[in-house]
Amino acid sequence: MWTFFHKLGSPPWLYAIAGAILRWLVPVTLVALVGGMVWGLLFTAPDFRQGNSYRIIYIHVPAAVVALAGYYVMAIAGAISLIWRMKMADVVMKAAAPVGAALTFIALLTGAIWGKPTWGTWWVWDARITSMLILLFLYLGVVALYEAFDNKEAAGKACAVLSLVGMVNIPIIYKSVDWWYSLHQPASIKFSGESTIDPSMLYPLLLMIAAFYALFTCCLLMNIRAELLQRESRTAWVRKLASKEGRR
Repeated sequence: MWTFFHKLGSPPWLYAIAGAILRWLVPVTLVALVGGMVWGLLFTAPDFRQGNSYRIIYIHVPAAVVALAGYYVMAIAGAISLIWRMKMADVVMKAAAPVGAALTFIALLTGAIWGKPTWGTWWVWDARITSMLILLFLYLGVVALYEAFDNKEAAGKACAVLSLVGMVNIPIIYKSVDWWYSLHQPASIKFSGESTIDPSMLYPLLLMIAAFYALFTCCLLMNIRAELLQRESRTAWVRKLASKEGRR
C-alpha cells in the first residue's frame, strides 16, 4: 500500500499510469455514453405527467451526481496536499476543478431547460438550485486561485483550504429538499428501500450515471497529464518523452 502511495508521488509514473488507463477507458466511456443516450432518449416510454420533457434527466441527473462526487475528489486531494504535502495531490486538485465546474454548469443549464416546461420558469431561488450555484462558484474559485498565485505551493495551500471549507455545502445540497421547501422532488433513486422511478427509466439512467463517472475520470486523467507536462517541462523525463514523440 505504501509503495503505491510512494509511486503516486512520482510524476513519470503517474503520467504513464494515467495514459495506460485512458487507452481503454476512453472507448468504454464513449460506448456507455452513446448506449445510455440512445436507450434513454429513444427506447423509454414518455412520463405520464411530463411527457417527453423528462428525458433531460439522462443528462441533468448524471451531471449533478458526478459534479458532487468530483468535489469530494478535489477536497480529498486538498486534504492530502495539506497534511502530507504531496505535490501530486495539488495536481489532482487543480485537474479536478475545471471538470467539476463544467459538470455543475451542465447540471444547472439542463435544470433550467427542464424547469421551464415543468415549473413555468427558467430559474427560481430554490434551495437545491442555489446550493448548486454555490458549488459552481467554489469550483471556479479554485480555478481562479491557482491563476492568481505565481507561487504554486502557496496556490495549492489556498485552494486546499477553500476546497475543504466548501465541503460544508455538500450536505446542504443533499439535504436541501428535506430541510427547506423545495420545488425539487425527493430522491427517486434510493440505496435503501424501493426507488420511486420506474425500472424502464431507471436502468438507462444508472448507465448514464456510470458513463458520466467514466467521463469525469477521463477528463481528470487528461488534465493531470497536461498539468504534469507543464510543471515538469524542464525535467529529463519530459524532454525524453518529447524527443520520442518527435521521432514518430
